Amino acid sequence: MLSRRHLLIAGAASAVAVASPGIAAAQTAAWPTKPIRWIVNFPPAGAADIMSRALAEYFGTKLGQPIVVENKPGAGGMLGADIVAKARGDTHIVMISSAASHGIGPVLYKDVPYDPLADFTHIHLVGTFPSVLAVNGTSPIGSVQELIEMARAKPGEVTYGSGGNGTMNHLVGQLLALAAKVQLTHIPYRGSAPAMNDLMGGQITALMESLPTASGYFTSKRMKPLAVSEDQRAPTLPDVPTFREAGFPEVVATNWFGFSAPAGIPPEIAKRWEVEIAAALQSAEIKERFDKLGIRPGTLGAAGYTALIAKELPRWREVIKAGNIRAD
Repeated sequence: MLSRRHLLIAGAASAVAVASPGIAAAQTAAWPTKPIRWIVNFPPAGAADIMSRALAEYFGTKLGQPIVVENKPGAGGMLGADIVAKARGDTHIVMISSAASHGIGPVLYKDVPYDPLADFTHIHLVGTFPSVLAVNGTSPIGSVQELIEMARAKPGEVTYGSGGNGTMNHLVGQLLALAAKVQLTHIPYRGSAPAMNDLMGGQITALMESLPTASGYFTSKRMKPLAVSEDQRAPTLPDVPTFREAGFPEVVATNWFGFSAPAGIPPEIAKRWEVEIAAALQSAEIKERFDKLGIRPGTLGAAGYTALIAKELPRWREVIKAGNIRAD
């Protein structure tokens, strides 16, 4: 027979079980109860950082708590992503996820400390922009086709730089080489700045770079854009063709950034974030700031953004395999 003590314990447990939905609802209604950590897994002044700070500033006091933006760069964005992945159920930490940390890194590196799908609650696509193939502003090369013809005439001599091995810009160059069936010798740099300096200095033939990073150099004519990697022309470069228009329909790629939280957060909080982010991206303030950088505000909600990540992973795995690409 059960003792009186056991019955009391069982009764208390039942009461908690009955009350827990109400407790959970109250906790959700009160959220957030402390400052929110917003992890940016790339250095300051990059696209992820710019988007994060613009959104954090927009929210201001809308959520009733401050948002603290923290830059945690390293390992192609995976260091910051791992911090969020390990905070399962924490409703006060979020991040800007990206093609680097959730589409390329997980299939490029051998020992990835997180699952890009299972360890996160993906909430909304934040923004996209193309990679741009560029040459020196004084280069005689005037089109993608001319660059490819040079590569055919001089096998192995045509070089293109990027901000690092295994980056999106590196892989877009690999897509072009595969589509054109030519050898484009990749020169990896530790960041965009030295790569752009060498292009302007004549040390490399071409450069594959992200539009927001390179746009100022196009305006000053120090670099000349040849093509963009998205399916549509970039609004800030209306005269520059897409790779598809240039004769290479296989070269379609987007630098994407999204908003994600750890796995295990209450669905009510995930939904609130989804609504808040969607409203922010439709605001005139955010649209204006993104437009100046050539960033298209994201339109995919939680389901669409999660599906995008699931689709990108196998795609980049195949490109990495075909190019025999290794992480630094």
